[in-house]
Amino acid sequence: MGTAHYERPAINLIEENVTPFDVALYIGGREGTADLPLLKKHGISIVVNCAVNLDLNYVLTEEPSHIDAPVPYGHGALRYYKIGLVDGAGSPASMMLAGYYILRGALVQEMPDRPSYPHRERGNILVNCRGGRSRSTALVSLFLHKSMPNTYPTMEAALAHVRERRELRPDEWHETPKQVLVDAIKQASDWIDMIGHDDVPRYDGKGTE
Repeated sequence: MGTAHYERPAINLIEENVTPFDVALYIGGREGTADLPLLKKHGISIVVNCAVNLDLNYVLTEEPSHIDAPVPYGHGALRYYKIGLVDGAGSPASMMLAGYYILRGALVQEMPDRPSYPHRERGNILVNCRGGRSRSTALVSLFLHKSMPNTYPTMEAALAHVRERRELRPDEWHETPKQVLVDAIKQASDWIDMIGHDDVPRYDGKGTE
């Protein structure tokens, strides 16, 4: 089947209020994820990168020890997490499970009050992959279904919502997300039911309990 590609916004608002975290959740591709002014405009302070074949350099302040290092390192412009999924076959379903807990953990993680942890405030969150069409849509569908089951009682309901909000058209659905990723989120959903959660939010949005 041929692949259709359409113009769409660099990032899309998927869920205005992710409960019980009180943040907005966005999906984007590489162009939107690299646009720091755009992220700031939407109050995005957390990025979760699903793609193994996409890296982003958010480093704004290099550490003094960076002198003569071949690759820059230091504090980035925001909190950045990477999962590293393949867009298609190649990643075990357990990586999708890990992605779910990384995404959820990013929303409840409590940063120490130390200079080496500069991004303590929690804002909105962006989940990305290269195109913002497959890996990110799969993970966000899983996350919404398991985190907001009253709103998204089935995986199919969550996926339909994500496709609509990301402006994915019916002739793209066979690969947005890829079927192997749909299978992975269904497997991960079963595992989540067995594992559960230990992360009841205590965060006030300012880096303190």
